[in-house]
Amino acid sequence: MKIDKVCLALLLCVAQLGHAEDYVPDMQEEISVQPKAADMHYFVPRDLTQIPQGSFGDKVRKGYELFVDTQQLKGRYVGNQLNCTNCHLDAGAKAYAAPMWAAYLAYPAFRKKDNRVNSFAERIQGCFNYSMNGKAPALDSPELVAMSAYSYWLLMGGLLDMFGMQDKPVPELSDKLLQQGGNDASFALPGPLNDRVKMAGRDKMPGRAFAALAKPAQEPSPERGEKVYAEYCSVCHGAQGEGRTMAGAPVLPPLWGAQSYNWGAGMHRVNTAATFIFENMPLGKGVQLNPQQAWDVAAFINSRERPQDPRYTGDLAGTAAKFHGDDEGYYGKTVDGVTLGSKAYPAGVQP
Repeated sequence: MKIDKVCLALLLCVAQLGHAEDYVPDMQEEISVQPKAADMHYFVPRDLTQIPQGSFGDKVRKGYELFVDTQQLKGRYVGNQLNCTNCHLDAGAKAYAAPMWAAYLAYPAFRKKDNRVNSFAERIQGCFNYSMNGKAPALDSPELVAMSAYSYWLLMGGLLDMFGMQDKPVPELSDKLLQQGGNDASFALPGPLNDRVKMAGRDKMPGRAFAALAKPAQEPSPERGEKVYAEYCSVCHGAQGEGRTMAGAPVLPPLWGAQSYNWGAGMHRVNTAATFIFENMPLGKGVQLNPQQAWDVAAFINSRERPQDPRYTGDLAGTAAKFHGDDEGYYGKTVDGVTLGSKAYPAGVQP
């Protein structure tokens, strides 16, 4: 079988504890970006039509449904108008849009800001608390099991296909192992994969997370970014960042305001948003903005008020110093005469 450069790179690179109900873990350590592969060929998950019948396949299908329509959990675990696929594009399959196949292989992992090893399911809990401005489902809940099963299936099906085992079904795992993630010596790999997918480098699959984007020539400017937003972004996301709905259902995500991600979400960082925007926006036509425009519009979007950081202590300056002191964001900083975070919308699922 012919193996292209990225498959070879994969061969070489690849050759969160239960929480009390009111506990919000700090899982917002920044994901490392990586240089983009030059030939644009990346890992390809198995086609969704091949999800099997039976109880395991039902979990995978449910996970897919939750990724593309997370709003079905609104009021329980979701407190805004976002769906997982708004950040994890193509239902978690797109390279350099935080693909779930790469994330699954990177956990369990130690996260220094949480000061412990987190499982894959615990990482998803962090997304609910911050990106979804909600409340994380419990470990072992049907929702976390299903989303873990879907991510595992994307990874394992793609690996089997890559190494010529297209007819081999994805091995079934227990709910406990599904939530653990693939970056563990006990993670079972079928057949020849066990000798090819090495432990070292499992967190560096080509296409993982976001592509590296150089710093701009000028300091990011919300003022310039407002003009970029009006020209390229407002048609989809609304003049006031409110997103778009159809028949009462969100179809394009709000980028600020009460229904967007909160001040604890990773996307509130200007650098994180800039890398995502440059690579993936406008939707379906990425790499249309130049790097300066991407940084500027990220600065504009993230200098608007949004829901409060769930870790807010009642002291804005103290919260900013404790959780935002070294990030590239605007929390606790003054823009247009307003100290951001001082007028934040409520965090979490509201009664």
